Amino acid sequence: MTSDSSNPETETDLVTLPDPPLLPGIQSPEDVKNLKSGELEGLAAEIRDTLIRSLANTGGHLGPNLGVVELSIALHRVFNTPEDKFVFDVAHQGYVHKMLTGRADKIGTIRQYQGLNGFLLRTESEHDAYGAGHAGTALSAALGMAAARDQKGENSHVVAVAGDAAFTCGPTLEALNNIAETTKRFIVVLNDNEWSIDKNVGAIAKYFNALQTHSAYSTVRDKASDFVEKVAGESVRKFAHKIERSAKNLLFPNVLFEKFGLRYFGPIDGHNLELLTQTFEYLKKQDEPVILHIITEKGRGYKPALEKPGKFHGLGPYNVLDGATQTGAPTFSEIFGRSITDFAKNDQKMVAVTAAMPGGTKLDIFKEELPERYYDVGIAEEHAALFASGLATQGMRPFLAIYSTFMQRAFDMIVHDIALQNLPVRLCMDRGGLSGDDGPTHHGLFDIGYLRHVPGLIHMQAKDEDEFVDMLWTMANYDDGPTAIRYPRGAGTGAKPKTEPKLLEMGKAELVQSGSDVCLIGLGSLFEMAEATATELSKDGLSVGLINPRFIKPLDAELIVSEAKKAKVVCTYEDHVLANGFGASIIELLHDRGVHVPVERIGWPDEFVEHGKPEILRENHGLTVANALSKIRTHLPSVAASA
Repeated sequence: MTSDSSNPETETDLVTLPDPPLLPGIQSPEDVKNLKSGELEGLAAEIRDTLIRSLANTGGHLGPNLGVVELSIALHRVFNTPEDKFVFDVAHQGYVHKMLTGRADKIGTIRQYQGLNGFLLRTESEHDAYGAGHAGTALSAALGMAAARDQKGENSHVVAVAGDAAFTCGPTLEALNNIAETTKRFIVVLNDNEWSIDKNVGAIAKYFNALQTHSAYSTVRDKASDFVEKVAGESVRKFAHKIERSAKNLLFPNVLFEKFGLRYFGPIDGHNLELLTQTFEYLKKQDEPVILHIITEKGRGYKPALEKPGKFHGLGPYNVLDGATQTGAPTFSEIFGRSITDFAKNDQKMVAVTAAMPGGTKLDIFKEELPERYYDVGIAEEHAALFASGLATQGMRPFLAIYSTFMQRAFDMIVHDIALQNLPVRLCMDRGGLSGDDGPTHHGLFDIGYLRHVPGLIHMQAKDEDEFVDMLWTMANYDDGPTAIRYPRGAGTGAKPKTEPKLLEMGKAELVQSGSDVCLIGLGSLFEMAEATATELSKDGLSVGLINPRFIKPLDAELIVSEAKKAKVVCTYEDHVLANGFGASIIELLHDRGVHVPVERIGWPDEFVEHGKPEILRENHGLTVANALSKIRTHLPSVAASA
């Protein structure tokens, strides 16, 4: 960008960019320390410029990173990584940290195959002290680092940076309960912007908001602005206590955090670089656990991100001028939100529950049209599952929408509370399968494995959007126990749902065609790959059976066994790891029924899959028609020879 305010495409709304640019000279945190204080605002503007332009091409977590530019600079001005440790909760706001630790020239590769990861990654840099991708991890991990430091007699600093949304998360509160008992030197930064992915909810969020909006807050901010002029000796100590007392008296006689044994400082302006730097210089000298409450603006410096912070939390490529993104066929998430909202209009027992992700799961549609039956519990997946269980005991029909990768956190509740009590909770697992650019922390590649052994739970996946709506309708009308559905990120085949959905018979697969040479079983989003394989095999003159299983559990045992008995080889397809996956369940079924036919499987390997475009990753890991044909033909010697 330039500083030409007449061009909206190149306007930062903050300060003029430095000339010559400073960012190319930042090869390590030491270079940040060597800058003059007057150059820091220019560096901040340059970082924002780079983020806005680069992420327009790659997509990514723009809003969160625009909000922590000054914080990241101040941290690196005061502390010394990798000796000192920064632990960012979720770590989606770590782009600026990457740029300040020698990776600025690679920021254009972020979330691209073999490029920078969209989260912090210990194997990517020695400055990335802890890898993450889920909320609520920072305080506990950082406290473990501090305890290890104390055990080793070292003198380094550990700083945990957590957004206000993370304080709705159980592990964060569990860590708070343990900090004062564990260490005497620990710094928590509460980055308060009122947002996680969507607007924060709940009592704690309201408490933080009240701290910001109380009439006394302006006084605190005014006092904080004087801090820069009072940075030496006794004045620093007195000022710190003044801030503390002012903040303490905003709402309660005792600040929440002091009950946990942390000395509270703030709230202060999280975009005032000089104030942040001087505050960290003071806090690093404290011999007690402290928490610094900073107020930041998600999306700062880019008007579209300020106007739509939910959209710009994480998004695909966009137009720099206006922030517009491409639209296409309705996604599974959008179809989900629209469908259950329409169903609920004719069913007063239907309710929707999510864990801080109304936008991602598209339950914002339900929220808008049926707000009285919509519940967002914050980043608290365990509570969400228990809450849905309670609803179900009273005759309600809860749909619990959580990403597959986040549903892992509620596993015990699924087993102990939902399944054991046979409660009709509907588990709706968005991003079931590869999540592409987000990488291993967000791939939904494990839910079949962690659900298929749970007694009494019905688990399904649709081959296309039309069948998906039928499955949701079937779940809405099933009250005899728990059900689960997994569905992929983005759009599917484009199959338009019928005007009136139909009820599916539980556990009944669809036999697309019968065959006597090969039996192909394509689950969900990989059914198209099975279809394409069938087409190629048919060209060889083979008789190919093709099954759309629909149900992961219970399997349509009679149909699958019947088709497998006729075949020389069976091949399964799944957007899931092969270990304990769908194909494994087919092997078990055939073994138990005494059907001795070879089974080849197409799916993800027993490893954490890297980030990148799905087509690249599928090619790399053998989720292709070509690989399926190669595996199958090894069991058909005459065909293999001719091929």
